[in-house]
Amino acid sequence: MTRITVLGSANMDLVVTVDQAPPLGETVTGTSFRTVPGGKGANQALAAARAGAEVRFVGAVGDDPYGAQIRRVLVEDGIDVSGLATVAEPTGTAHITVEASGANSIIVVPGANGTVRSLTDAHRNAITGADVLLMQLELPLSVVVEAASFARSQGVATVLTPAPVVPLPDELLDVVDLLVPNEHEAAALNATTAEHRDLLVTLGAAGVRYSRHGAPPMTVPAFDATAVDTTAAGDTFAGAFAVARGEQPDLATSLRWASAAAAISVQRFGASASMPRRAEIEAFLQERQEC
Repeated sequence: MTRITVLGSANMDLVVTVDQAPPLGETVTGTSFRTVPGGKGANQALAAARAGAEVRFVGAVGDDPYGAQIRRVLVEDGIDVSGLATVAEPTGTAHITVEASGANSIIVVPGANGTVRSLTDAHRNAITGADVLLMQLELPLSVVVEAASFARSQGVATVLTPAPVVPLPDELLDVVDLLVPNEHEAAALNATTAEHRDLLVTLGAAGVRYSRHGAPPMTVPAFDATAVDTTAAGDTFAGAFAVARGEQPDLATSLRWASAAAAISVQRFGASASMPRRAEIEAFLQERQEC
């Protein structure tokens, strides 16, 4: 079983669905509202756990009902939360607008996530012994750099989703094994591969493109799916890919497996609520004679 540690954010997603998002200065009537546990870190942890990995999650939530609910959801999926601190700041929130097309826009208020500025002993213990460390950028950059460097020193593979996109210092890029931006993030970063770092760009309905130093890029098309909510599709892909890559050596198979997980997720509403379990991914592929 692949052992994955996720250092990242835990938010409560406040999700409004609407036929079309309003332009600035206008008001429209939404069609529904729901609260769903999320945050890019918690999303990736849940995606990996449901795909079959042994997962540890490290981060912070507030001492409030949102924090308690997020912790409970993680525990129910078998995730080790001994590195998830409870702090005085309120739990982070993500304010999400989902259009009828499935497209979304998101405003994140970091809250408790912003208190995770450096590694604790609990964080180091969670990273040590893992096969993979998954990271994003919804925590302060300082702790992401420190965690990636520590993971490298322990022989743990490092995977970074650079979202929300910010300029990445060389000290971080030098210790990242795989960078997983979407097309917008890759363009903003002018992301390129290096001898020690692979690049996996998610392209939405166009699929994914994997580039590695000295080899031609590999493009894998997406599965046909009618999207109702694309929230956390990238996180679902990242978590499932980390599991698949840890279990078998064929890159194309791993990419298709993770793409199947993402295709399932976009057909459901919500972040954590949309993420498939391993049996669902395998059934989806079997229906398409790919498993």
